[in-house]
Amino acid sequence: MNNEQHISLEGSCHCGGVRLTLPAVPETATSCNCSLCRRTGGIWAYYELGSVAIQGHPANTESYMWGDRALRNFRCKSCGIATHWEPVAPTPGARQGVNLRNFEPELLASVPVRRFDGADTWKFLD
Repeated sequence: MNNEQHISLEGSCHCGGVRLTLPAVPETATSCNCSLCRRTGGIWAYYELGSVAIQGHPANTESYMWGDRALRNFRCKSCGIATHWEPVAPTPGARQGVNLRNFEPELLASVPVRRFDGADTWKFLD
């Protein structure tokens, strides 16, 4: 039996106000050290924009933009947990990031996590 069949693709923020359902187990995830990611502790998986089902968004989320203001970072209005990000001005083929910390630990354990230097070189460190 395939190990992925036992991994839940459903997750949520701490209070459950924002629920996320992934279309598939990601091939990889990213741990970034930029000023925002190192503070939120997010481990990011990327999907085609719109392919992740997000319940409670936008009613239960608030957004934050910084830097070049190209991404809108979302968190739950109630518990404050970072849930996902989306491009401000999506183009064809745009992607969104989903914080895998909002899912059961088995999902994150099943995915190779790449380290990304978003603070300095803007390159993967592995």
